[in-house]
Amino acid sequence: MAAKSTISCQDVPPIQWRSPLSTSSDTVSASATSADETVEIDPATLRRAAWTCSFGSALEYYDFALYSLASALVFGPLFFPSHIPGMGLIASFGTYFLGFAARPFGGILFGALGDKWGRKSVLLITVTLMGVASTGIGLLPTFQTIGYWAPALLILMRILQGLGAGAEQAGAAVMMTEYAPRGRRGFFASLPFLGIQVGTIIAALVYFALLFGIDDVTSGWLWRVPFLLSSVILVVALYMRATLKESPAFAKMREASEEVQEHLGLRALLRQSWKTILVGMGLRAAENGGSSIYQVLALSFVVHTMGMRPLVGTIALISAAIIGAFTVPIAGLLSDRFGRVKIYRAFAIVTAVTAFPVWYAFSTGNTICVVIALTVALGIGIWGMFGTQAALLPEMFGAHHRYVAVSLTRETSAVISGGLTPLFGSFGIAAISHFHLHDAHPGQSAWWVLAIYVILLSLTTIIATFFLPEPRNRDLLNPKDIL
Repeated sequence: MAAKSTISCQDVPPIQWRSPLSTSSDTVSASATSADETVEIDPATLRRAAWTCSFGSALEYYDFALYSLASALVFGPLFFPSHIPGMGLIASFGTYFLGFAARPFGGILFGALGDKWGRKSVLLITVTLMGVASTGIGLLPTFQTIGYWAPALLILMRILQGLGAGAEQAGAAVMMTEYAPRGRRGFFASLPFLGIQVGTIIAALVYFALLFGIDDVTSGWLWRVPFLLSSVILVVALYMRATLKESPAFAKMREASEEVQEHLGLRALLRQSWKTILVGMGLRAAENGGSSIYQVLALSFVVHTMGMRPLVGTIALISAAIIGAFTVPIAGLLSDRFGRVKIYRAFAIVTAVTAFPVWYAFSTGNTICVVIALTVALGIGIWGMFGTQAALLPEMFGAHHRYVAVSLTRETSAVISGGLTPLFGSFGIAAISHFHLHDAHPGQSAWWVLAIYVILLSLTTIIATFFLPEPRNRDLLNPKDIL
């Protein structure tokens, strides 16, 4: 029986929690000493873990937002020139999807290594892979220079980017959940997800600066600058992660290395965790699909379908990200108080209820309406689910396969819900446009189709929440899944 333990943390209000390193059922207050070991999570270490995970998330979502914006605004003419209207955009979104398709493979590979080698080592690898691939995109010659080698190299960089991203966010969520004090996991685990807003804001601001006063950013070298800036974030993230300690929960599990090895096989994982994985994929339908549809397809819709200036999309994205920076930690706090499942379901309902007014606002072509609509849909509904999900997914899975299980759940759902959404949406817009060729905006009427799609994603998530027991504050050393 482990003795009671406490963790002194001046930044954290006094709370009652059970140490994630304790196998006892005793409730303890947080600076902890046991009969055979001392476990200290000081404020500096907790802050370093949060900042370190945040920088990795910032790089991932800087890359994500950057590629989303580039896919919608510049990649078509640069890498996929076509005389058929809309085909260049469809091809551009095709490469966007390939990055998602690669993510489950990266999630399985690096997730398994994370459960075997440790969270820190794998997070160093994933952030390097993402940063190098994104910087490489900024160095690629275009179709005009080397022909079909240009899109081939872009696809290669996108796949490498996807492989790294496949385990990056899952690793950050797992690492911070295992670091956080019990009773505050929702809040602390959500902090690295603020990197999402930081990365999105940086990408949008960079594109805003490039597009300001420039009618055609594809005619010069300026489109390369945002991708080359990935190298700066990469250097900072690598430095911070190299000095971070391994997560306390994994350090405890590593003492029983044979037991850790027992659950690493993919076949065993699917056999033991298929129910939990399916529910997790359902939870992500509205969050990941909604994120993709609002950060990629909505921007393309207002620019290419409604004929608005690209600056409108970037302004709307910046506004949504600023609001999201408040929504994410608030969602984490609410999930600590009221439960992960209830709060997650509430934000999914918000996403469903706002779908029709939001997409109608996009179809008006009014700048203020577009900015407000994207801010509400993305900044509150989608990122509210994301902030809640930070601790929710890691708490759903058992200790010995947590990293790979979270990665597999996140990234498989990302392919289905997120990666295919812009393709489906662009085909839908093209189909509606075919029947309104003589209208001022042929694809304008597609707004209601896209709204229905968001509602279907939201309903999938809402239904999934009713199959999930509340996992808040469960023992992180428990080898069993919540289902």
